Amino acid sequence: MTRRGMLTGGLVWALAMVGTAGAASAQQVQVTRPRAGKVGQWRLLGSVEAGFTADHDTIVVSGVNDWFRRIKFKVTDAGLNLQRLVVTYESGQPDRIDVRQDIPKGGESRQIDLAGAGQRRIRRIEFWYDTKGVLSGRANVSVFGLK
Repeated sequence: MTRRGMLTGGLVWALAMVGTAGAASAQQVQVTRPRAGKVGQWRLLGSVEAGFTADHDTIVVSGVNDWFRRIKFKVTDAGLNLQRLVVTYESGQPDRIDVRQDIPKGGESRQIDLAGAGQRRIRRIEFWYDTKGVLSGRANVSVFGLK
């Protein structure tokens, strides 16, 4: 290989790495309006597709039906390692929760108790994860809240 070919190849590789790094920091943000429900019912707060290029996603909860006691995550199509989440309440106060749970394809997380148990309104849920690998496909992640 010539010196010019080596430089060109190196430049292509460097640009590919920069593009991958930029894509790795991308995240999905979904804004949802949960439907009304009775106390004791699980309501869908939002769903995202956990890609290979993102390591966290955000669901913004808006509307009048946003008082919840607990949340849980359901995963379909591929497994997911849920590391942690930050629930931000209407007051702006964040609640950092370490989860560290492997959720298999078709499984769900444990029920996660929220601070204030139904006394504070959720504004956003950010969650960090690792996908289970390219061969498993993309995980569809749905977040549910217990009224």
